[in-house]
Amino acid sequence: MVSNQTNSLINEAFLPKVSVIVPVYNGEADIPDLISCLCVQTYPRDRVEYLLVDNASRDRTADIIKAASEDSKRQGLIIRYLSENQIQSSYAARNTGIRAATGDFLAFTDVDCRPQPNWLNSLIQPFVNPVVGLVAGSIEALPGKTLLEKYAAKNNPLDTEMGLSYPFGSYIVTANLAVRRQVFEQVGLFRSHLTTGGDADFSWRALRQTSWQYYYAKQALVLHRHRSTLSEFRSQWRRYGRSDRYLHELHGTELAPELTFKYYLYSLIGWLLKLPINTIKIIVGKATLVDILSVPIELIILQAKLAGQKEAKLPEEAQQIVWL
Repeated sequence: MVSNQTNSLINEAFLPKVSVIVPVYNGEADIPDLISCLCVQTYPRDRVEYLLVDNASRDRTADIIKAASEDSKRQGLIIRYLSENQIQSSYAARNTGIRAATGDFLAFTDVDCRPQPNWLNSLIQPFVNPVVGLVAGSIEALPGKTLLEKYAAKNNPLDTEMGLSYPFGSYIVTANLAVRRQVFEQVGLFRSHLTTGGDADFSWRALRQTSWQYYYAKQALVLHRHRSTLSEFRSQWRRYGRSDRYLHELHGTELAPELTFKYYLYSLIGWLLKLPINTIKIIVGKATLVDILSVPIELIILQAKLAGQKEAKLPEEAQQIVWL
C-alpha cells in the first residue's frame, strides 16, 4: 500500500482520460439519482465518459439510460449505454464496460451508490504516483428509515477499511474502485461467471501477481443504499455466503464453521435475559432499537451466510481468467 496523504495530493495538471463503469440490473428506481450525482462531478467533463451497462434488465433500465445518454449530450456530458445480455453477472457487465472504455484509468461504482461531487477527482489523483495501480474510495450509508437500513449504516458491511485489513489479503469492493488499465492487461479482467466475490478475487490477483500498489483515497466518497426489507437483507447475506464459498475454492480462504442449534438457543436466551435492562436504556436514551435488536439481527446474518456458503457451487467457467 502507498501511504495515505492529505488533500495536498490534488494535482490540477493531472487530469487523465477516465472511464466510469456502472453495471445495472433492474435499476430504474436508482438510475435517476445516480445520473444526478454523475452530472455534478467536479472532474472535467471532457476528460471522462460514463458507461452504464445494462445486464439484461427486465424493467425500464435500458430506456432510461438511453434517454439520459441523449440528454447528456446537451450538457457536454458523455453517458454511453452498453448491454451485456449473455451472462447474468455484474462482473460480466463490468468486463463489457472495460472492453468498450477509452480511458487509461477505469473507475467503478454501482447503481445503488451515490458518488459525491468530488468523488472521481479524489479517486483518480493518487494515480499521479506511477506505482499506484488500484485506488479504493470510502463507502458510507445513505440515510435510511427502516431498522435494517439503520443497522447496516451502523455496521457498514461495505466498509473499505475492513476490506483493506482483511487477514487473508487486502481487497477493494467495486462499489468504489479505480484501476489503471495496465493492471487488467497484466492479470486479466473480472471472472465473468462469478456472481459474487469477484472484487476480492481481482484485488488478490492484482496485488499478488504484480508489483502494483494500492492507495486508499478516503475523500473519494460514495453513499450506498442498503437493503430495507428482511427478504432483501437475507438475500444480500446469502450472497456474501456464496462469495465465501467461491473464494475458498479459488484461493483457499477459510469457511465459516457450521453453528449448532445450541449456539442459536443460548444466544437468544442471553439476549432475552438482558432485554429488560436494555429496554430501560432505550427509555433513558442510552441505547437505540438497533442496539437492542443487534443480537437477533446478527443471528439472521449468520444463518443467511451459512446457507449461502452451503448452497454455493463454483461455476466451472469461473475457473477461467477473462482477458482483454
